[in-house]
Amino acid sequence: MTQVAEQKQPPKTFTDLMRSVFKGVLDPIAAFFNRLGILPNTMTLLGLVGHTIGALFLFQGKMTVGGLIILAMAPIDALDGAMARLRGESSDFGAFVDSVTDRYSELVLFLALTIYYAQQGAWVNCIVVYTAAAGSILVSYVRSKAESLGYDAKVGILTRLERYVVLVPSLVLNFPMVGLWTIAVLGNFTAIQRIVHVRKQARAKH
Repeated sequence: MTQVAEQKQPPKTFTDLMRSVFKGVLDPIAAFFNRLGILPNTMTLLGLVGHTIGALFLFQGKMTVGGLIILAMAPIDALDGAMARLRGESSDFGAFVDSVTDRYSELVLFLALTIYYAQQGAWVNCIVVYTAAAGSILVSYVRSKAESLGYDAKVGILTRLERYVVLVPSLVLNFPMVGLWTIAVLGNFTAIQRIVHVRKQARAKH
């Protein structure tokens, strides 16, 4: 029974910790937007629009401006879930829309950076950006696929929030390749961590 309970309650991630820490700040803001009649899914889409605007600046090589815009989107990313919870409208579809939109938000940034470096002929940098994008998507995909099969994959050192903690400062300080190299390496390492974690659970069933 103890082992079953442990499997149902995996260790809290850095993202879980931050949600807990800032809950008291986010809830009043979320309640304010709810009173304005803004829907949680609308807030989710606003986050995607904001990331796209930030990506347009990255595409032009204006890393600091793009990074600051992306940083400003961080509260919006956190508010949609809080708004849905306060409205009593949390749903699987809402979580699905949020997850898919998060992936698009990341990919639009990586696309902008790829185009920027391609225009410069910096092909090694393009490969690094591609590897970072692949790692980012695989981290999310592995967890999603694992959970659809009944496994827990909520582990790893570089989940989405950690990726932003790495990428955004590197953009703001105009050292984007530092963040991209970090994500390229640790993002794929995190995906492997999750694969190994699922493998252990699969073996334990047999």
